[in-house]
Amino acid sequence: MIMNDTIAAISTGNVISAIGIIRLSGENAIKITDTVFKTKSLDSLENAEDRRLYYGSLYNNQGRVIDRCLCTVSRAPNSYTGENTAELQCHGSPVVLNEGLRALFKAGARQALAGEFTKRAFLNRRMDLTQAEAVIDLIDAETPLAAENAAGQLGRSIGRKTDGIYDELIQMIAHFQAVIDYPDEDIDDFALAQYTDTLSNAETTLDRLMSTFDRGRIMREGLPTAIIGRPNTGKSSLLNAILGYDRAIVTGIAGTTRDTIEERATLGGVVLRISDTAGLRDTEDTVERMGVDRAVAAAKNARLVLALFDGSQPITEDDENVIETAKNAEYKIGIINKSDLAPEPSFKLPDVFDAVVTISAKTGEGIDELENQVRRLFGDNAAVTPGEILTNARQAEAVNRALASIRDARAAMEAGVTPDAVLTICEDACAALAELTGKSVRDDIISDIFSRFCVGK
Repeated sequence: MIMNDTIAAISTGNVISAIGIIRLSGENAIKITDTVFKTKSLDSLENAEDRRLYYGSLYNNQGRVIDRCLCTVSRAPNSYTGENTAELQCHGSPVVLNEGLRALFKAGARQALAGEFTKRAFLNRRMDLTQAEAVIDLIDAETPLAAENAAGQLGRSIGRKTDGIYDELIQMIAHFQAVIDYPDEDIDDFALAQYTDTLSNAETTLDRLMSTFDRGRIMREGLPTAIIGRPNTGKSSLLNAILGYDRAIVTGIAGTTRDTIEERATLGGVVLRISDTAGLRDTEDTVERMGVDRAVAAAKNARLVLALFDGSQPITEDDENVIETAKNAEYKIGIINKSDLAPEPSFKLPDVFDAVVTISAKTGEGIDELENQVRRLFGDNAAVTPGEILTNARQAEAVNRALASIRDARAAMEAGVTPDAVLTICEDACAALAELTGKSVRDDIISDIFSRFCVGK
């Protein structure tokens, strides 16, 4: 499916860097590049060997040399997009790259849309849809596990698992149809019972895959986290300690934080979307009261609550309110702060928390233990292989539909339903798996997926 037009884009962004790359794809990609790049090694790039670097000169619209750079070409179908491609590896000056791009436009290329290179790779069957989504996931990865998972998906980890299920279901359906359509042929009789293991194994595999989605969503979107506590327990200091820089104002004046501050940070290998909130206490101050209400709302919406307490002072009524607020969270860690002032706190927190740690947000002591507890609750997942973690709602929805259909088919089989009815349900599972990898998917879904991409990818 080679497109008629040739696209071009700066694939390294419009920033100063050591290397800057201009990428082209399309039937005339090599011919167009030949108009702006000249090398003494060849009379024309049309004679260039695939995937070999050539050193030469890059010319602008006026025919003046603007860079000494490298060029490589790859011909269809053995390229990233499945089309003829060319790549200019220049010095990373935005001026040089933009001048080179303008020269390419004048020669007949057009500006590539966001994600259009990868979209063409998908349309030309160089990758399936899970691989295409993995490209942007790899670019956006914030943790080593997220990068490993995206790299694994780029290698078709999910596609290989679901393709096996899809093929076995298709064989099962084809066997039944063959027996019905060709009764006089020497074809083995069809019996649903012989496919019990097929459906059972499919259910096990899809159920295991579906169970990874919660971990994948955290990996991609971040875990909603709220830091709560009464005033002056060190909430803003804890946020700064986690971030590694002074994001929030820290003073000894109670009520300094009045609005909710939101930041992303990695703790224990887990991406947290952290809200630092106003101190929880009864107050007559209207503005501070609004901050307290927002703090309570943030705690309700968070999956993880970090409840902070001042270990140098006795438990107060406001601390009790913090404990009550934290109880409603799905996960909660009690943090006794100010170990630099009181190495041994004068109180013990109740057994409502998933973990309790003692820290000094001022000195950083104990932050490593907090990391360990976050990793224990959300990060450790040895049973899951990177690359086999579902990371977005589209993938999860397709797998969930396929799983539901497989379960319905098994239930129908056990209830003695006729084979044609059971296989109709199996066809629904096949349709869902086809959408997962892009064997069959609507154009609007494709457009939505690639709208997340950056230009040049």
